[in-house]
Amino acid sequence: MANKISNLKLVQTIKNIWKIEDLKVRIGITLLFVAIYRFGSFVVLPGVDTTMLGKLREQTNDGLMSLLDMFSGGAFSNASIFALGIMPYISASIVVQLLAIAVPSFQKLQREGESGRRKMNQYTRYLTIAILIPQGFAYLTNLKYTAGAAIGVNPDIMFTIASIIILAAGSMFILWLGERITDKGLGNGVSLIIMIGIIARFPQAVIQEFTSRMTGAAGGGVIMFLVEIVFLLMVICAGIALLRGTRRIPVQYAKQATGGAAVSGARQYLPLKVNAANVMPIIFAQAIMFIPMAIMGYSGNEANEFSTMMSDHTSWLYNLIFALLIIIFTYFYTAITINPMQMAEDMKRNNGFIPGIKPGKPTAEYIDTVMSRITLPGSLFLAAIAVLPAFAGYFGIQQEFASFFGGTSLLILVGVVLDTLQQVESHLMMRHYDGLLSSGRIKGRVG
Repeated sequence: MANKISNLKLVQTIKNIWKIEDLKVRIGITLLFVAIYRFGSFVVLPGVDTTMLGKLREQTNDGLMSLLDMFSGGAFSNASIFALGIMPYISASIVVQLLAIAVPSFQKLQREGESGRRKMNQYTRYLTIAILIPQGFAYLTNLKYTAGAAIGVNPDIMFTIASIIILAAGSMFILWLGERITDKGLGNGVSLIIMIGIIARFPQAVIQEFTSRMTGAAGGGVIMFLVEIVFLLMVICAGIALLRGTRRIPVQYAKQATGGAAVSGARQYLPLKVNAANVMPIIFAQAIMFIPMAIMGYSGNEANEFSTMMSDHTSWLYNLIFALLIIIFTYFYTAITINPMQMAEDMKRNNGFIPGIKPGKPTAEYIDTVMSRITLPGSLFLAAIAVLPAFAGYFGIQQEFASFFGGTSLLILVGVVLDTLQQVESHLMMRHYDGLLSSGRIKGRVG
């Protein structure tokens, strides 16, 4: 009976979504741009023979290349015009945000509001192009040595220049699609583009894992496969808890009584997220890890133990550095997005105060202390989930399927899905329709 009621509610919710013209248009635009992105992932560079790309696809089955291929939605192994994906833009964003902390001129731009933000976005795009050009050359060099027959063993200079321009233009077009999804669609365009690239490989990963368990290559049969699915659901629940977890600080607001005296008003709560940085530390750390790996991979130097371990995302050294970067970026991103002084000033302006704490600077220091304390376990939990795929590989789980047992894949999927559902929920609630869940409003990463 309960299932029947739930199914009826889902049908009614879909009907309500269809009734809201603005929401219907936004969903349609989002699906259209996603379809364009997926179509472009299969458009091969001009002059490349697709039948000769077998070695490139073998190269992306494991190691660093598998992560690059995952983030590009398979475009990397297809020698597609979108092969470089959106990660160069993420790398450029990291650099610009670091400059906003260290360089006074960028700090000034950050304080200029909307005009400063536009200039910083412009600088980010210029830097993205500067990153794309050497990455495009490195990609073509790798393509030459792994699948040289596909493009000819010695491609001429015109082919190289034209291909670099096409690869750079493809990545910038992906960025444009992401921005249009943010403006005209359901929002979070760049994150949604990354999520689509990741989730595109999920069905194939599940089929491969099931086949491996059933044919005896990994052993265990159906029972072991079901155990893996249950564990995957548990990790997803842990990821949701991490992204939605908050620490509430009680805030008392004073109100004016008859005669002008201030009396105590209703008590409210200031929610501070345990993981205020959301999935950005993992994305930043992953982008940073790609840079030295790409340099070592294309430098032509003889491989040593360090480079071998750093090129293997299941090695202990890679995961240790990866986890440390996540913890550092969690504190860094929390520091640039959470302003305790601004929160204290807003609270004081509205006659609010934290019981037992003086308004103003003491309140800001108290909020900063609380944020520091809750960010530590949040960053450790985030790092633990990020390195779970490496442990999953030790239990015989196929690498493609293991990448969904935490790490960047799982948290991006969970985070973006929560944000997207929250966008739909807000449209429904604004039109006085029931939300997507009967248990209350969905809390996304920014909710």
